[in-house]
Amino acid sequence: MTRTVRHKLPEFSAVAQPGNTKVVKQLIWLYLILLLFEGALRKWFLPMLATPLLIIRDPVALLILLQAANRQLRVLNPYTLVIFTVTIISFLATFFSGHQNLVVALYGARITMLHFPLIFVIGQAFTRRDVERVGNFLLWVAPFMTVLIALQFYSPQTAWVNRGVGGEGSAGFSGAMGYFRPPGTFSFTNGTTLFFSLTAVFVTYFWQASDRAVNFLVLVAATLGVFIAIPLAISRGYLFQLVIIVMFFVAGSLVGGGRAVGRLGIAAVAVPVIMLMLSGLDFVQQGIQVFTQRFTNAAVSEGGLEGTLGERFLGGMANAVGDADELPFWGMGLGIGTNVGATVLTGGRTFLVAEGEWGRIIGEMGGLLGLIVVLTRVLLAIHCGLKSVFYLFQRRPLPWLLTSFGLLQIVTANWSQPTALGFSIFTTGLLVASFNEPTTASRHAA
Repeated sequence: MTRTVRHKLPEFSAVAQPGNTKVVKQLIWLYLILLLFEGALRKWFLPMLATPLLIIRDPVALLILLQAANRQLRVLNPYTLVIFTVTIISFLATFFSGHQNLVVALYGARITMLHFPLIFVIGQAFTRRDVERVGNFLLWVAPFMTVLIALQFYSPQTAWVNRGVGGEGSAGFSGAMGYFRPPGTFSFTNGTTLFFSLTAVFVTYFWQASDRAVNFLVLVAATLGVFIAIPLAISRGYLFQLVIIVMFFVAGSLVGGGRAVGRLGIAAVAVPVIMLMLSGLDFVQQGIQVFTQRFTNAAVSEGGLEGTLGERFLGGMANAVGDADELPFWGMGLGIGTNVGATVLTGGRTFLVAEGEWGRIIGEMGGLLGLIVVLTRVLLAIHCGLKSVFYLFQRRPLPWLLTSFGLLQIVTANWSQPTALGFSIFTTGLLVASFNEPTTASRHAA
């Protein structure tokens, strides 16, 4: 007789496993559905409710936490205890040294109080099979998302598919050569990048897995969608992320040996052929030209790849830490670094603190508390990364491949933006859940 043992993260906070997590799982799936289609509701179907729909996943997150507690899933662990404590202190400090606006402070606090603990609830409620079901679902969605972003790419910004949030304006973002970056079903274009990045993880996993339970034609269609989205998304971030995923896939295949190496060899031949065939299609060719021009424009303005990675990415994080001593000790107050907070406080969308995530956290919470939050996220990423390496050598590639996308999501994802927050939390939760493996009844969870 066997049972499923769920390896919590961290493992030293062992909890008794509940007998029924069905409701929790259903709510987690609802969280995912709303993450994928919240933008569609705000743009096309319920534009009059665009503002309240911005936080539509917040009550779902609260319900998940309440149901998890009711079913003895532990929300508290060293990571959440640190984050909760820091958030409470910062929330109180907001009213004696910060902006003193209750609505803005609550909006900022919900990020770490409601969404962050979902990582560990998903990690306990979901099994590895549940994670694979999520991946299978994303594969089914990917071809339709590809068609949608193609329509948005080639349609004028006045077209219905390009309608903006609230049914006003356009949702596209500047690209190149008069073309705009398509947002798909999301409120903003970063959703397209995040969706296809996570889907690409599962595409590589299902091609590599020997026991994949996925429709072959759907896998092929999703694979084509992942490649076609490269030029149509006009996103350098997506291309960089895809390169990282491929590197993890190659490394994982070499470590896995045997059949995995054989499939790597097939991929090494098939991928260039697929890309060559796709590049011959007229609608893809135009996308490639636009994407190439976007790269050229960015290289001129940012100083090439070195400028993009060095100044915007690494430089932004280093500056956030280095400038911490110039800020008020308790920071400027929770939520002030979000677009919603800026709109409430000033009447317009602007960066009152910093555009980068580390700068926002430290600016809102101050040097001490902000650095504690940053360090907690870094330690969580290291914990997940090291454990995924261990599982890779056990020939369990799913955690390793999820790490290829999840690692940066944990450390640097901009949690002030709802879509980025949702993908970061959900991906990390899937990563934690992917460690769960069946074992004999004689063994017990750590």
